[in-house]
Amino acid sequence: MDFLIFIVIILLGLFFGKRAEKKHYASIFQREEKYKHIPVLSDKDTWSMEWLQGEGILCTGATVVAIDAFKKLMAGFVWIFGWKMKSYESLVDRARREAILKVKEKAETAGYNCIVNLRIETSSISKNAKRSVGSVEALAYATAIRIPNS
Repeated sequence: MDFLIFIVIILLGLFFGKRAEKKHYASIFQREEKYKHIPVLSDKDTWSMEWLQGEGILCTGATVVAIDAFKKLMAGFVWIFGWKMKSYESLVDRARREAILKVKEKAETAGYNCIVNLRIETSSISKNAKRSVGSVEALAYATAIRIPNS
């Protein structure tokens, strides 16, 4: 009976965790479509100073994404065998994309239409005594500039 309850809890965790992740990805896809007109240029050879219209500003975006209990359980299982930890890949991917979207949102709100030299810092936070990751923080920062519309 206890084993059955354990299986039910695991399945509920799987269902609600996947549902929350799909909902977050849908939100990310929608906002990426909204801000796709803001280019991100990371190499200074791809842009030149004559494009600049006025001063640039620093834009930052930070986000924290927590892992759900099912993924944490699966990561522990995978860690035992030394396999690739795919459960953390989507966690880091969502955090980074969310942080970039926040940078683009702040740039557009301030009236800028281009992002230059985007950098992303990622760190794990809320480690417990067993040193397992509970959530991932992503910090994105870049310079927002105005370029003429082409």
